[in-house]
Amino acid sequence: MKAGLEIHQQLATGKLFCGCPSELSEEVEGSFERRLRAAGGENRAIDAAAALQASRGLLYRYEVAATTCLVDMDEEPPHPLNAAALETALTLALLLGSTPVDEVEVMRKIVVDGSTTAGFQRTALIATGGHVEVNGRTHAIETICLEEDAARRVGETAEGVTYRLDRIGIPLVEIATAPDISSGTDAREVAEEIGSLLRATGRVRRGIGTIREDLNVSVEGGRRIEIKGVQELRMIHEYVDREVARQGVLLALRDELVRRGAAGPTEPARDLTTIFAGNVSGPLSEVSRHGSVVWGLGLRGFSGSLRSPSGSSERLGRELAGQARAVGLGGLLHSDELPGHGVDEGQVDEVRRALGLGSEDAFLLVVAPTPTKAETALARAAQRARAALDGVPEETRDPLPDGSTRYSRPLPGRDRMYPETDIPPIPVDGKLLARLRDELPERPRARRERLARTHGLPTEIIRQLDRSDNLAEFESLVQRGHAPGAVARLLTQEVPAALADHPDAVAPSLDTLDAVLGGAAAGRFAKEGIPSILDALAAGAPDLDHAVGRLGLTAIPTENLDAIVERVVRANAAIIRQRGEAAFSPLMGDVMREVRGRRDGKEVAAALRRSIAQLRAEESPAPE
Repeated sequence: MKAGLEIHQQLATGKLFCGCPSELSEEVEGSFERRLRAAGGENRAIDAAAALQASRGLLYRYEVAATTCLVDMDEEPPHPLNAAALETALTLALLLGSTPVDEVEVMRKIVVDGSTTAGFQRTALIATGGHVEVNGRTHAIETICLEEDAARRVGETAEGVTYRLDRIGIPLVEIATAPDISSGTDAREVAEEIGSLLRATGRVRRGIGTIREDLNVSVEGGRRIEIKGVQELRMIHEYVDREVARQGVLLALRDELVRRGAAGPTEPARDLTTIFAGNVSGPLSEVSRHGSVVWGLGLRGFSGSLRSPSGSSERLGRELAGQARAVGLGGLLHSDELPGHGVDEGQVDEVRRALGLGSEDAFLLVVAPTPTKAETALARAAQRARAALDGVPEETRDPLPDGSTRYSRPLPGRDRMYPETDIPPIPVDGKLLARLRDELPERPRARRERLARTHGLPTEIIRQLDRSDNLAEFESLVQRGHAPGAVARLLTQEVPAALADHPDAVAPSLDTLDAVLGGAAAGRFAKEGIPSILDALAAGAPDLDHAVGRLGLTAIPTENLDAIVERVVRANAAIIRQRGEAAFSPLMGDVMREVRGRRDGKEVAAALRRSIAQLRAEESPAPE
């Protein structure tokens, strides 16, 4: 297999072609609506992906946010390209050893899915070539681009989609690798290293949705598939590996269909509505309830090929259903899953007779509000069925939470590009490049090695901090005098655990973390109380004082601790006599239930050992 990455990172430099900030907003100040249509690119041809998007005929509603201006609404020409964003992209190019272009030419990329108000996205090539090293292997970089992000989807109905314009225009750096990645694990590690380089610039936005990966995957005998918009780094290997498995199933199916001599679709599709007029359950009950139509299409030689093969969840039936969904239907039914879904065996036989099918043939059924919609869906399904005889068609797919993907649209091509006439070319000055070379940040690998060497922490702990975007916080907290081990544990274990229990919570600020570590070091509360304090802060405690008070974690004076320990020891004297040193563990549990979070565990253990020793000394017989 071969895989390549396209990594898109938002920049915190202000929007690319206006003066608005690179921030999202929940403040909606108005809205407007538009319909979009496909237009020809530079060579006047219509891009296949744009044509499909336009054919859906959706209405797009745009919410005007507090961080929105007339440029975002396509009611004003773009301003000059953001200089800080360009410098950031050039800095990244220099870190990757890429060659910057002599002149930046902004292009328009046709996009008519509603995510842009103008029907196109502005993008510019910044550099070519370069490489990134991961685990001793070199992976090539093909291009680095700078482009504007799309609007944020916030709602959807059958008639249209609602977008918010706060995200549109935020700068994106796009880094495309060569297809030289050979496993899902390698893909994840390359993405992690490029992410570290991006963060090293100090000008990237952080948080969910600020970095997205497109995965390009193919196997021998297959074709390139683009999995668009993966947001979870930890899932990259899963998407790659499952795509490899999916293509393997499709290639094996192709070989079987060719062996059978399968002929494919029996076009044209036919109206079969009368067969299902009495259905009262399942998806075909739409005929009697809402006056929908049912159309069918035969597939010569496809019987048994639409279901999943043994040991796999992939199946051709799902691939065909994706084509129906692409035109706005809920999917389709196929003969390998019938009888079922409200369709009885008699109706299956009627469909076979109506379509002139034999036992080796399969069929598809779609229910749609109009004949035109049904014909369109089955025409696309027929095209996909013919492609199954050739193996794996090129296409763009959307990632799903379980690591699988679904069909989105045809793979876009060059037909969607044409020059941006509102922005003049931007020369890349040699003096600018010289200055940026002098100001290059420390490379992530060198930084990790320095921190591991300086603070004596295992390399894997430093890598965890890097992957979690917390290296800067780690260095800042260590510089404030906190122990490196305690800081690393706080950032890699304790803070993530507290946030996992409170998904809507905001991560604690650097000053808050400094105060928490400082309180434990000063003996205000025990370090064992830190997880509880972080949990209270995530749950809504306004500050550290409220969290400590709410939990009752004020430190116990030494004399009070000694009194608690002595009481527990005296109450369990019989156990101590019977079990000796083995009595320490259960008694330690008894004491910690009373003082946990209010005194350090080591101090409690020392006090308990002293008290046990004193009791045993008192009860030892005096020498004669």
